[in-house]
Amino acid sequence: LADEINRAPAKVQSALLEAMAERQVTIGSTTYPLPKLFLVMATQNPIEQEGTYPLPEAQLDRFLMHIQITYPNSKAEQTILQLARQEALDFASDKSMRVPQIKQNTIFAIRKSLLEDMHVSAAIENYMIELVLATRNPERYDEQLKSWLRFGASPRGTISLDRCARAHAWLHNRDYVAPEDIQAVLHDVLRHRVLLSYEAEAEGISSDQFISEILNRVAIP
Repeated sequence: LADEINRAPAKVQSALLEAMAERQVTIGSTTYPLPKLFLVMATQNPIEQEGTYPLPEAQLDRFLMHIQITYPNSKAEQTILQLARQEALDFASDKSMRVPQIKQNTIFAIRKSLLEDMHVSAAIENYMIELVLATRNPERYDEQLKSWLRFGASPRGTISLDRCARAHAWLHNRDYVAPEDIQAVLHDVLRHRVLLSYEAEAEGISSDQFISEILNRVAIP
């Protein structure tokens, strides 16, 4: 877990990139493989930018998703309050909070099931590909979209979209991927992979708006 990852200097970013890209870490002349269940979660503060460093595009592309977390609603706020109160009570009582645990083998079995048992039709697969291709050549749908774009999503975007859509379908107790699964995860999968032009930034266009325009134009199977 990298808290406020954009505060890490270039050397730290480089070391983290090796872990994400090669699944290994190097200390001196010795390289250590990372465990199979290794993953990286990172946070960024969208408000405070002083003393921060921009993340390289190659590193951003290796994050499966970029999730934006806004202020919680009243129900979530109440849950946060209750958890904080319980945590304080456990600390005062010298107790540790009981955290539900999932065995690694269970996670590996779910991963295998998502690849082997989850059905993705040819039409759905083509829909995912067309959405990603539209981020690279948006002029096929609208010339204005082209003026907003510097770089579209890489093939990692297509791979990530497929994986996340499968997981979304599984979490909703289905053994097949539907268009709504793709639509539900599209922004989170692509918002950090689409680089907008200076013209788009000057007009106040966000990557989410660009992706929404793509989503509205690509035909649903």
